Amino acid sequence: MTGHLLVHGGRRADRQRFLAHALDGADPVVVGCHRRLRGPYTGVDDLLRAVLPDASARHPELVEAHRGELLYGIPELAELIGPPPPTLADEAPFDQRTRFYGAQMVRCMSQGVVTFLVAHARARARAGLPALCVVFEDVHEAEPTAVEFIALLARRCPPALARVVVSAAHADLDAELTDVLPEAVAYRAGALAPDRRAPEELVRAYVRSDCTSDDPAELAAYRDADPAVVRRLHDERADELEPGAGQGTVIGALALHRERGGDPGGAGREALDRAFRACVETGFSAAVVDLGERGRAVTDPDAHPKQYLRFAQHAASALVALGRHDESLALYLDLRARFLDPKVHMIASYSIAMLHTRFFEPRDHEAAIGWQNNAHALASQLPDPAERRTYEVFQANGLALVEMHRGNLDRALRLVEDGMARLDEELGDGDWVLHRSQLLYNRTRLLAALGRVDEAREGFTRLIELDPHYTDYLSERAKLHRRGGDFEAALADYDRAVRLGPPFPELYYNRGTARLEVGDVDGALADFDHVLEMEPDDVDTRLSRAELVLAAGDLDAADADAEAGLRLRPGEPRLRALRGTVALERDRVDEALAHLDAALAADPRFPGALVNRAVAHFRGGRPDAAVDDLTRALEIVGDDPDVLLNRGIAHAARHDPEAAVRDFDRALALPDADVAELHRQRELCLAEARSSTS
Repeated sequence: MTGHLLVHGGRRADRQRFLAHALDGADPVVVGCHRRLRGPYTGVDDLLRAVLPDASARHPELVEAHRGELLYGIPELAELIGPPPPTLADEAPFDQRTRFYGAQMVRCMSQGVVTFLVAHARARARAGLPALCVVFEDVHEAEPTAVEFIALLARRCPPALARVVVSAAHADLDAELTDVLPEAVAYRAGALAPDRRAPEELVRAYVRSDCTSDDPAELAAYRDADPAVVRRLHDERADELEPGAGQGTVIGALALHRERGGDPGGAGREALDRAFRACVETGFSAAVVDLGERGRAVTDPDAHPKQYLRFAQHAASALVALGRHDESLALYLDLRARFLDPKVHMIASYSIAMLHTRFFEPRDHEAAIGWQNNAHALASQLPDPAERRTYEVFQANGLALVEMHRGNLDRALRLVEDGMARLDEELGDGDWVLHRSQLLYNRTRLLAALGRVDEAREGFTRLIELDPHYTDYLSERAKLHRRGGDFEAALADYDRAVRLGPPFPELYYNRGTARLEVGDVDGALADFDHVLEMEPDDVDTRLSRAELVLAAGDLDAADADAEAGLRLRPGEPRLRALRGTVALERDRVDEALAHLDAALAADPRFPGALVNRAVAHFRGGRPDAAVDDLTRALEIVGDDPDVLLNRGIAHAARHDPEAAVRDFDRALALPDADVAELHRQRELCLAEARSSTS
């Protein structure tokens, strides 16, 4: 066995004994992944601690290039590689945060870490060093973030560079992970030796393992122990962990022990709240949902309404990031039923409005405007003047978003600009900086939507100066440059975003399409390749790469990409049409017709498919059908010299020289016409007509 491997069954100690024999000579890095230790990135953090000293010594430029991703979610690594580049969101107080991330941001950062590890492993191989081997232990108890990371690493890293071994009590793991582990070994536990430890010693051992032990005697003793003894042991362990606890320990073991200790509604609530806020700020969506539920369980909503609201509000937002929209709505409705506080109802109304206007399918902007009007009205009734001012502007901004979705761009812009003016008048320069930057962002996007491109470009430039490491602004400005035809400026912004920011697949895709516009085929292909290495299910990028390699004459690669895309999206007409084009290039007319018929069944107004099906009909000796398809294409796209040329040829083949000449003459009057070919076909047609009448 030399590939990535899954070992499942038995207890941890049993699996480790098996692996010590199976991996003899590999000197693996073994990391425990139980979520109770350090939360979402448990195991990933220890892997990076193991490789970063060597990586920093051998290629510090690689570490520097990925410093943002390496530190995201694991800030403790700053001890090894220095602090991350700051953004306004990082520096904002929690209660002033108006920019939050979610599971997709974390996946993006994990992709960046995987890119780093693969590059490090390749550098080791070039230096003649042995391949890495990483054993991820207790993966059945890993948090979804770590499971996703391991799956990405196993899929993207060849085992010859770094072998991934997953060790778990059972094989019922996430499909994204098991699909990339071709080799599996089921292991059965051996007989247990008698355990002569006293019951309290067993309980203490279980607690000191941070409740991760799978020793049956320790588990049984913990379940049967005096609850008072258990609470005392949890408090002792928490007291031991708390001094100097890093973020991972705060999220994992420390929160667990305080929650199970002698004061769950006091110290437990505070520990869970601390862990919860850290996960909210990072975007660990699954952990936010889990900690939010645990936090609400120990929080009296009457005695601590603000914390209860926080546990519910941000958990509901995290459910949205996980695609669990109905559960999110249920939490907001529960808040409305539970509290009389106008501020709670304001927050719930705003959040429900956002569900309707941004996330529910189908979108319901009319329902959203009702909920958002309610939120805005409630904000105006808040008793505290400073809070009323801030929330009135915030809710007006939410109202502007709904109005934008309803098509009322001018009203949306007025709402945002009025809010900006009010805050500028009533706040100091250093107050609510992040929220004010969000208002400027929304104003700038509205200006772009209204066609006020120069003002929008100035807005994005100002935002980039305010928050240079938040690279969304660079991508947005690049779009404006492209609209104006300045691809050099667009590529400069995309390059800077790639250098400074997270490796968003969309960013690489957009840069790839911009590179195509300036004729950089190799650069475009490299970007599309990188997107598909990260996210092979990205159908749009797969289509773009297929079109690119088809244009380069690589029919096999184009067909393979189109076929892979169709497995993901079987009815996609562009992919069916592309397979039809490949079949035409191979002179497989019947196969081409089957693909093109399917493409047009899905999208009857697809001009490219109509033109290519016309070609297939023509080659199959059916010029009448070719004329019909080309006529439909012209009805959709208007006069096009190439389509008119082809229809003229088809008319000539069906012995209608007058119609053919009319098409050739119409085409000759259009810009970008192939004048030489049109004259040649026109003369051939006229000569054929003269020959047939003589």
